[in-house]
Amino acid sequence: MVPNYTFHRRKILIMFVTCLAGFGILMGRLGYLMLFQSAHYTALAQELHERERSIKAARGRIYDANGTIIADNKTVCTVSVIHNQITDAEEVIAVLSEKLEVSADTVREKVEKYSSREIIKSNVDKSIGDAVRACDLDGVKVDEDYKRYYPFGSLASKVLGFTGGDNQGIIGLEVMYEDYLKGENGTILTQTDARGVEIDTAAENRIEPVDGCSLYLSLDVNIQKYAEQAALKVMEQKNAKKVSMIIMNPQNGEIMAMVNVPEFDLNDPFTLNYQMDASATDEEYQDLLNKMWRNSCINDTYEPGSTFKIITAAAGLEEGVVSLTDNFYCPGYKVVEDRRIHCHKVAGHGAENFLQGAMNSCNPVFIEVGLRLGVTNTYKYFNQFGLLGRTGIDLPGEAGTIMHKQDNMGEVELATVSFGQSFQITPMQLITTASSIINGGTRITPHFGVEVQNSEGTVIEKLSYDTTEHIVSEETSETMRYILEQVVAEGTGHRAYLEGYRIGGKTATSEKLPRSENKYISSFIGFAPADNPQVIALITIDEPEGIYYGGTIAAPVVADVFDNILPYLGIEREAVTEEETAEN
Repeated sequence: MVPNYTFHRRKILIMFVTCLAGFGILMGRLGYLMLFQSAHYTALAQELHERERSIKAARGRIYDANGTIIADNKTVCTVSVIHNQITDAEEVIAVLSEKLEVSADTVREKVEKYSSREIIKSNVDKSIGDAVRACDLDGVKVDEDYKRYYPFGSLASKVLGFTGGDNQGIIGLEVMYEDYLKGENGTILTQTDARGVEIDTAAENRIEPVDGCSLYLSLDVNIQKYAEQAALKVMEQKNAKKVSMIIMNPQNGEIMAMVNVPEFDLNDPFTLNYQMDASATDEEYQDLLNKMWRNSCINDTYEPGSTFKIITAAAGLEEGVVSLTDNFYCPGYKVVEDRRIHCHKVAGHGAENFLQGAMNSCNPVFIEVGLRLGVTNTYKYFNQFGLLGRTGIDLPGEAGTIMHKQDNMGEVELATVSFGQSFQITPMQLITTASSIINGGTRITPHFGVEVQNSEGTVIEKLSYDTTEHIVSEETSETMRYILEQVVAEGTGHRAYLEGYRIGGKTATSEKLPRSENKYISSFIGFAPADNPQVIALITIDEPEGIYYGGTIAAPVVADVFDNILPYLGIEREAVTEEETAEN
């Protein structure tokens, strides 16, 4: 018996030691969790019993140069239900279905769903949200929210851009300055039971949202309106595909207006501004929307034609390969290697000096200047002028210049490039480079943004932009201003003449590819006053019908816009003598 008794005592001892060790381990683990992991598990418990609803921050407003609000916020509501707080489901279904114009079956499905919160409808007009709130229905939540609102509808639509359902910028300045405009959302914290259903609405905790900052622009609503009206008028008169216009201060790059007609309604950006084929697929519909939202001034390239002669002339003068009095002869064409390249005047201009060649927009004259420069110097000035990069404008999606590689450019390519063909450029790059040539030689960065203010009206950042000085000499810049003033006074741009103002400019008529279709882009670039430019404008008219010459249909549009905006900008007319009036 004794051995058996000893055996059992040993088993009991082993079991006791094992249990004691296990208990010690459990106590040690419990102590570790309580002493060293308490904060972690407290947070998990808090998260388990809390639910949060977002309070959207008010997006920062956008103001024009005069302090006019051009992008604002409209208060809307989100209506939702909490299942376990509803005391009369049938009443809730009936009221929400009627006031929100949602089917009773849809409302019933969400009311009867046992969940923490079900959204019935978002972006509800505030008056309707207030009406729902006034019904004082148990279990129904009405939270105020913000929706972007554009007071001027379609004005500058492809510049401003718009926001999506989450109030984030999608295109234009709205997306470019998203970090400033968006603000920080707040939250409403509520207690829930183990199943995640809100149980104590009186214990709500709020973290208030921080409103976004306001953005102030150089864009001027009044100038934008003048430009849009003028562009729309010529588009309708010439039955053109589209018309674009940029108006800018050439001294600092501040853009006063950017027009792309037809524009679209910013408050309804997903509705096409023309009739769509009913058989179009979703993919085709999205492509049409992208096309409607596209900003031709920066996203599209084109052959600039004779407006590019500004760059060729400036490079030739700066390099010293041509002067105003150099003599040329135009028989109506120029032979380069094995190619006969025609002038726009088939009969030719005959004998002319360089100034007269510029006033006549004579292709052979500029071909000769390009050949005198040569490929190496041409590319040197293209780089010096900043022509081969992007402008750096504060809008997304800017396209770059499409140019021949230097190694692939022969004399024929050089000849065609010299008068604006066989390569492509954006309107924004062209007007920026021209501005930099006529402003004394400072390469500027075109932009809309001027400053950012917080919700209290304090300036938190003055926006600044890069400049590059001495891309041409002051002497070359002065000569270019003189040449371009003569183009308007007596040359191809004479329809841009305004009595009492010194206007400079250059016309262009470029043939689109493929050439066999005989479709054109008519354009004109003009600036004033010619001796000290304060405003520059570029208009492009895509596929006009009938007469399509830039000097005939594009130059008068810029003259009309200048006639309206120059006095508005404080640029006064000069006294005109009877002799000057008779000459023009």
